[in-house]
Amino acid sequence: MTATRRIAHIAIVVRDYDEAIAYYTGVLGFELVEDEARGPGKRWVLVALPGGGGTSLLLAKAANPEQTSRVGNQTGGRVFLFLHTDNFQRDHQAMLAHGVRFVEPPREEVYGTVAVFEDLYGNRWDLIERRAQTPA
Repeated sequence: MTATRRIAHIAIVVRDYDEAIAYYTGVLGFELVEDEARGPGKRWVLVALPGGGGTSLLLAKAANPEQTSRVGNQTGGRVFLFLHTDNFQRDHQAMLAHGVRFVEPPREEVYGTVAVFEDLYGNRWDLIERRAQTPA
């Protein structure tokens, strides 16, 4: 049996819908895909990268103290998301110009160029330009 499956959304717990939308669209270059009211104080907010293959981020506002404690630290300090680019230098410079905090300088790895940055809340991301695969 063959099934077609993909990850559609990844939830990120945020403090505030509007500040998260502003950051992900204005700083990281995502597009607002959906923003729909879902009852008192709740919204369904999706952002995605143009040409991102269909996976989007669900910006989920923290609704209780436990969720609030996870804002910015959803993975215990590990890198959470991996942002691939076709031009590391372009995107790295643009992100620096928008005040994105990189926690380490860019480095060359076997798989490509990478640097870890933190989003608005402190979640860690890798910005990666994959090295072209060479035939064996």
